[in-house]
Amino acid sequence: MTRLPLSIDLITPEKTAELAEFLALHLRPGDCILLFGEIGSGKTFFARNLIQSLLDHPEDVPSPTFTLVQVYETSVGEIWHSDLYRLTSIDEVEELGLIEAFETSICLIEWPEKLDDLAPQDALSLHFTADPEHDTRRALTLNWNDPKWDTRLDPLK
Repeated sequence: MTRLPLSIDLITPEKTAELAEFLALHLRPGDCILLFGEIGSGKTFFARNLIQSLLDHPEDVPSPTFTLVQVYETSVGEIWHSDLYRLTSIDEVEELGLIEAFETSICLIEWPEKLDDLAPQDALSLHFTADPEHDTRRALTLNWNDPKWDTRLDPLK
């Protein structure tokens, strides 16, 4: 069954952080969020807020642009934050350990286009678009196929 996309207008960075914190409360190991959008569209900001909301002790959450993967231990399980922008080959996805992490951890993937056919079919896709008229405003479209997201996202509808 195809689900209709859900569109949300994130009018301030605070609204983006609130959404990240809301989604964090509904994540379980084995969940994957694919973060689509151009550079500067809010992917890392969203991921950082989601991760920080689940950490037992505050810590810096840097962009994994150069490390490709950052792993965090939280009370709900491991979170893998990946930025695949610099990936040069699909083979590197397996070398990073992402395929196994998709099954055992919560995964936040920036630049998921690089996953090609390896992207989990049950992932939640977030498409961020910056508003050229307003520096801090973002349009967000959520897409999913797996019914597990239906009830989790119900409060956003």
